[in-house]
Amino acid sequence: MTKLHVAFATLLCVLLFAGSATAHHSFAAEYDNNKQVTIKGVVQKVAWVNPHAYVYIDVTDESGKVTTWAFESLSPNALARQGWSRNSLKVGEPVTVSGYLAKDGKPLPDGSVHANSRSITTSDGRKVFVGSSADDASK
Repeated sequence: MTKLHVAFATLLCVLLFAGSATAHHSFAAEYDNNKQVTIKGVVQKVAWVNPHAYVYIDVTDESGKVTTWAFESLSPNALARQGWSRNSLKVGEPVTVSGYLAKDGKPLPDGSVHANSRSITTSDGRKVFVGSSADDASK
């Protein structure tokens, strides 16, 4: 290979991989460790997608208003290694979710409240998922 080919190949690799290197975020970049929440609601949807799976929970307040929460979790691969699957939670199933609010406080484009899950427990006490990308998730 000539020096020009090597330079071109190097530049191409940098351009191809730079986007994916910046695409993944740390917990601290997006979520606030000091804004912990615990909500009770029913599963609306489980989105088993990369790079992070999401669990959508509908929470009804005293006035009957429904707010949807979108809880980011680990990757589907990491969840599967813990014995979790896209079918571990059923739509309409009551759950309690503990987690952390997003720093910006803005809803996602679909209007849901953005948060990161720490634990998800079913109404019968079964821990479906425990873990977070937060530094202190095991506490």
